[in-house]
Amino acid sequence: MNLPFLPYGRQNISQDDIDSVIRVLKSDYLTQGPITGEFEKEASLKVSCKYVVSVNSGTSALHIACLALDLNPGDILWTTPITFVASANCARYCGAEIDFVDIDPKTGLMSTDELEKKLKEAEKQDQLPKIVIPVHLAGTSCDMQTIYKLSKEYGFSIIEDASHAIGGFYKEYPVGSCKFSNITVFSLHPVKIITSAEGGLATTNDSLLAKKLRLLSSHGIVKNKNDFINKKANSWFYEQQLLGFNYRMTDVLAALGLSQLKRLDYFISERQSIFKSYKNIFSDLPLYFLEVPDNIKSSHHLAIIRLNNKNQEYHRKVFDGMRSKNIGVQLHYTPVHLQPYYKEYGFRNGLFPKAEQYSSNAMSLPIFPGLSDNELKRIYNDLSSLL
Repeated sequence: MNLPFLPYGRQNISQDDIDSVIRVLKSDYLTQGPITGEFEKEASLKVSCKYVVSVNSGTSALHIACLALDLNPGDILWTTPITFVASANCARYCGAEIDFVDIDPKTGLMSTDELEKKLKEAEKQDQLPKIVIPVHLAGTSCDMQTIYKLSKEYGFSIIEDASHAIGGFYKEYPVGSCKFSNITVFSLHPVKIITSAEGGLATTNDSLLAKKLRLLSSHGIVKNKNDFINKKANSWFYEQQLLGFNYRMTDVLAALGLSQLKRLDYFISERQSIFKSYKNIFSDLPLYFLEVPDNIKSSHHLAIIRLNNKNQEYHRKVFDGMRSKNIGVQLHYTPVHLQPYYKEYGFRNGLFPKAEQYSSNAMSLPIFPGLSDNELKRIYNDLSSLL
């Protein structure tokens, strides 16, 4: 008899969450109402930034972040190969070129050594990036201070892809504070730390960027007469000032996000406890977990292991074996440059060897609030039987 399926991630919905959504459903506003603004305000306080713009997905947030920073055809954006494709696709939406920076195999994060090396070469060829997107894989922040210093030397803007990392810290700074970046982006998908069912947030400390992000998220339309270009416009008029999108978050989704945000600290504590248990219980197995540097508090969105055995057939055997036992392991991620779409642009095997090696022996184990000790033991027993 098969035991119940254990996914790698799962939302945690409380009665308070349900009640919050029902209150909005009974109110006068379902889409553009007061709850979205309240959610943005509370999120800005939580991550210690000045401005938050809520949208309908993390991908939308990445797209408008690139546009707000004037990414255009002919420009270049760099990110890591070990990420979800949206971190690269946002450049293509803008008509810009994409390239990648290899990872630090200990952390899975963008290597600052590789970044500096690539920047030096790009400068010689007049091919420097306009934007770099470091990705906080599994909830662990990249070395943002070093990346920020490089941005000042080489003249690029920074978007932190913190889709995994709300509730985490880099040194003493909450992820999302934009201490070392122009914009930070969060995802609120159900498998993330908190959820609004679908949704995303873009944070910044720059008032002009915040204004442009908001415009881009809502058709490029301005309704406040004080901001009109035509100062003689009638009271009922609105102005479209740029080409924007219908990326707004609804009040229904914001109500869920706001309620979830109140439990963020609890969710992070649960994840940290589970991750600690994983490291203790699995210490005798031929594998290791991705490192979290001492100056970083990870939100532990994912529990990623790497098998000591780097043989791809062995990796497939273990992966398929776990899934046959109803353990929903996953690979985060197949290197983006090896996706068929990006191969059409000339990317190929061998360009980013550390990322490619990572994908041949990495595996995400289940981690979410409510994962029990018995379920951890089940995962251990199933995995150890395959190694």
